[in-house]
Amino acid sequence: MNQSMDMVKTAYAALSDKKGEDVSIIDIRNVSVLADYFIIASGTNSNQVQAMVDNVEEELGKKGYICKQVEGYQTANWILMDYGDIIVHVFDKENRLFYDLERIWRDGKIIAVEDLDAK
Repeated sequence: MNQSMDMVKTAYAALSDKKGEDVSIIDIRNVSVLADYFIIASGTNSNQVQAMVDNVEEELGKKGYICKQVEGYQTANWILMDYGDIIVHVFDKENRLFYDLERIWRDGKIIAVEDLDAK
């Protein structure tokens, strides 16, 4: 398994562990040089959004993956975590609908959660 996919699986599990909602994984390797994957998730309130981000950072950190930058943690309506190979976006519901990253990155390939085990 490559490093990017290991990071995706770990981040997905960390988000799910904190009851992240509507988690999307988008393969953007053929669309952008920004990263290999975007992971997008929603939380119901700012405390949950921050808990999800904290858990992602902890679980990826256990595997030696260090977050290069975090944006938006204090307001917790959209937190972006840059791990280089993957970028994790955690939104509150209102901001996720407003920014609609899935639409903006629709040229990327949506990875079904069921397919993560196959990769």
